[in-house]
Amino acid sequence: MYSFLKILARIILYPINGMPKFKNKQRIPEGNYILVAPHRTWFDPLYFALAASPREFAFMAKKELFKNPFLRYILVHANVLSVDRENPGPSVIKEPVKVLQKSDKSLIIFPSGTRHSQTLKGGATLIAKLSKKPLLPAVYQGPLTFKTLFSRKDAIINFGDPIYLDKNVKINEEGQKMIEKQMQDAFDKLDDEIDPSFHYVDPAKQKNK
Repeated sequence: MYSFLKILARIILYPINGMPKFKNKQRIPEGNYILVAPHRTWFDPLYFALAASPREFAFMAKKELFKNPFLRYILVHANVLSVDRENPGPSVIKEPVKVLQKSDKSLIIFPSGTRHSQTLKGGATLIAKLSKKPLLPAVYQGPLTFKTLFSRKDAIINFGDPIYLDKNVKINEEGQKMIEKQMQDAFDKLDDEIDPSFHYVDPAKQKNK
């Protein structure tokens, strides 16, 4: 199912918006990892997965998406893990750590948790610490709505250097802030490598002005 959905994504995205540009794939580490990125559009997970192909990924998504039986079937078979944002329990960390340790799948996670916030949270850091897998920063620049995909504006994915957590780093407030700064600095650098004048504006907030 995962391979089929990846082909389907290419069939939909590429004719509509053309071939995306993937930069610095040589920075992708051997073995599996945790791809971390700012969440800018509902389809950027598709571009990240295609950019790092043939690597297979697991994803994390809010549990509300699993209510529809048909959509739940697709999500489960596309390696999507359910997350209860209102009442996060141990499984929010345990399930992705298990995927990373017990399979060759990598994980795509957005540290901000949502497209409408750019504030980083601690889940990715804790998952990296427990799984002993590196964080791979990446950014997407390009169309932000389905409508603007038809503008054929370049969709660009840029990969950064992996962030390896020191085994002695403590995931307390100080340690978390240190890793968050490393991630944010990496995102800023990657955006600047693509376009120094880039500034992300949430389409939903722009629409409500």
